[in-house]
Amino acid sequence: MKNRLKVLRAERDWTQADLAAELDVSRQTINAIEKGKFDPSLPLAFKASRLFDLPIEDIFQYAPEMNDTGKTKASE
Repeated sequence: MKNRLKVLRAERDWTQADLAAELDVSRQTINAIEKGKFDPSLPLAFKASRLFDLPIEDIFQYAPEMNDTGKTKASE
């Protein structure tokens, strides 16, 4: 899943720790989400949506995973 958290956070001059405190999660969670290593839960996505006053779809975008042949796993 792609996301705009890092950009939105930077626009507000917030650190990962600042955003983590606002969303009541750890800084490591924010780091993992920003790097695409962790997908947020639905409640966390809603919290981010409210915090940034944006629709969830403007923050998080679904990107199907690709396999080694360049096909999405869903199309196999």
